[in-house]
Amino acid sequence: MDINNYKAMVVTEDNGKFIRKITDRSTSSLGKGPTLVHVKYSSLNYKDALSVTGNKGVTRRYPHTPGIDAAGIIVDSADSAFNKGDQVIVSGYDLGMNTSGGFSQYIKVPSEWIIKLPENLTLKESMIYGTAGFTAAQSLYKLESEGLKPPCDDILVTGATGGVGSMAVALLAKAGYRPVASTGKREKHNYLRQLGAVEVLDRHQIDDTSERAILKQTWAGVIDTVGGNTLATAIKSAKYGASVTTCGMVQSPALNTTIFPFILRGVNLLGIDSAMCPKEIRNILWQKIANEWKIPTLDLICIECSLEELDEKIDLMLAGKITGRVVVNLDK
Repeated sequence: MDINNYKAMVVTEDNGKFIRKITDRSTSSLGKGPTLVHVKYSSLNYKDALSVTGNKGVTRRYPHTPGIDAAGIIVDSADSAFNKGDQVIVSGYDLGMNTSGGFSQYIKVPSEWIIKLPENLTLKESMIYGTAGFTAAQSLYKLESEGLKPPCDDILVTGATGGVGSMAVALLAKAGYRPVASTGKREKHNYLRQLGAVEVLDRHQIDDTSERAILKQTWAGVIDTVGGNTLATAIKSAKYGASVTTCGMVQSPALNTTIFPFILRGVNLLGIDSAMCPKEIRNILWQKIANEWKIPTLDLICIECSLEELDEKIDLMLAGKITGRVVVNLDK
């Protein structure tokens, strides 16, 4: 492939409208960056969908190429830690936000953002996980750092058919836990059971509107991906000493609760930020993902598309009609 003539999705702004188009590019348009990576796979995340619609909290300047995940091969690097031909993962930091991202056949990035692809993991598999799978793994890692270990009682996963939720259900099952999945998609109950859910709840069952300060102790741990009243309900129904992770706000960024679960039951609320996760933790988590936490049901979670087919998948994600993960094959 000629690096002076490759394809990328470019979003432009025109009088308040944001237009996305597959465009021919050259590496001279990528600007600064000590390491050039030939991207083989990327993945679609909700943050990417926000970027293409002009959310200035994600991307400030346009034209712009989204894609907060990328996996590919080193073409050139000023860092002696990397050699031409190395297979690598790039995710988080500023990739796809205000730095040209993975919806492009080439990216230039700081070497500090790059992780070498672990053994026992392919480039495609790494992007089935991507930021969503990494966030799920980070959530489980934090729960375990607070003392969670199998066997234990049920672990609640909210928004379970989304990218993070699907990965969380499958990761928990692989690690020997009992995930209980919550979803508003009745037709996806069997999918969640195939991933390892021991029970599937309708999302209204964990959306308490009674205004009670505390509920029956139910969950040994929680991985919440939606925020809002669902998160508040999960906190009120966590068991004594249990931990609740939070990483999303598709329901609401607001959290209305009392301090009672924290001071009467010692519940922990743990924030998950995958973008700026320290590199030493990234390395630990990617090794776990490639080994003891490697999910046997990846094919169930993954939909593959080409760069040209990505536009349709973005619309489906914005409409809440994507289940699991969308992997973008940049060679397809």
